[in-house]
Amino acid sequence: MNTESSTPRVKPPIIENIPGQLAERPQWVCWRLEERDDKMTKVPYMPGTERRASSTDLMTWTTFSEALAAYEAGEPPYCGIGFVFCSADPFVGIDVDDCRNPKTGEISQWGQKIIDAFSAEGYVEASPTGTGIHIILEGTVEESVKTPNVEIYAQRRFFTITGEKI
Repeated sequence: MNTESSTPRVKPPIIENIPGQLAERPQWVCWRLEERDDKMTKVPYMPGTERRASSTDLMTWTTFSEALAAYEAGEPPYCGIGFVFCSADPFVGIDVDDCRNPKTGEISQWGQKIIDAFSAEGYVEASPTGTGIHIILEGTVEESVKTPNVEIYAQRRFFTITGEKI
C-alpha cells in the first residue's frame, strides 16, 4: 500500500473556514492518498486507526473533533479529513474537477458558471489538489450524477475537506 510518505504533500485543512453545519454532524473520516490501478486516489479511514472507513457504514465515521484530533496527532499519518454524505443529512456535494489553476487560483469560465449558480446557497472550497472545487449545499438529488468533470452526490460518498474557501 502506498501512503502519504511516497506522495506529494497536501496542504493542511483551514479549520476555521469549515461550516458549523458540517462540523456538528458525526459524519467525519480521515483520508490518505494511495495508489490504486496506477493512479492516486483518496481513501477514507476510521480516525485514529489503520482501518478503512466506508461511505456506506456510519459505524466507521466519527465526530469532526475526533477526526481532526486524529489527523493532527499524525499517528497513523493521514493527508486530511473528510465529510461523508448520507441520507440522514440535508446536504448535496458537487465535485468539479480540472476547472482551477492550482498556482494562481484562476477558475475556468465553465467552472465559474457552476460556482455562480450555487455559491449563494452553498459552501465552496478548493479541492486538495487545487485543480478542482467542492460545493456543499442543502438540497436533494434523486440519484448521483457523474460526468467527466462534474459529480453530484447526496449520499454514499465522502468529500475531502480543505477549508480553502473560494
